[in-house]
Amino acid sequence: MCRNIKTLFNFDPPATTDEVEASSLQFVRKLSGMNKPSKANEEAFYLAVERVAAAAQEMLNTLVTAAPVRDRGVEAARAKQRAALRFGVK
Repeated sequence: MCRNIKTLFNFDPPATTDEVEASSLQFVRKLSGMNKPSKANEEAFYLAVERVAAAAQEMLNTLVTAAPVRDRGVEAARAKQRAALRFGVK
């Protein structure tokens, strides 16, 4: 899966519409193999992004969990720490 697509469920604050749309765009880019569609494919490409975003938002709105809500700041710090270990960045 594309590394730029991030988990959006069970966070405080909840995922924004912009985050869902950005993830949907990354997903459609990955599926299509196109970073930017040609004029001939532009309508189909952005329609797919719109539909994927709508489905993703609906899913996020209906999922339930007993797990505690995760904090975005804590998760970002953990990701930064993992990246530092992985890439040797200090």
